Amino acid sequence: MGPLRLLLDTHVLYWWHRGDAALSASARAAIVNSRNEKYVSAITAWEFITKYLSGKQSEFAGIAADVEAVVASHGFIQLPISMRHAQIASGLPSHHKDAMDRFLIGQALAEDMTIVTADGAFASYPARLLW
Repeated sequence: MGPLRLLLDTHVLYWWHRGDAALSASARAAIVNSRNEKYVSAITAWEFITKYLSGKQSEFAGIAADVEAVVASHGFIQLPISMRHAQIASGLPSHHKDAMDRFLIGQALAEDMTIVTADGAFASYPARLLW
């Protein structure tokens, strides 16, 4: 199998950054693999900051302070938001109630990426998943 283009879900970036054992062995192996491209969406930055500022996730403080620097420190690639991403995401059914996650799914579909996530609700969509 050739290299993968991975789109990291928010909790995956959080666990990776912390070195958390909650990250699955297959997700960890895929992220460690230097042949794979690892992307973090601008939506993920928004999610970190929004959840931190709302008081729901105080543990996000360190990442929310400078998501861009955290992404760069791990050698991950920023994935900006495009009109095409918005078009695809807005056409997805609401199997997953979290609009930010549906946006990630739309980006993965538009960019032919594999989403790294532990969120089982993603399985209701045609995107490739890795966990």
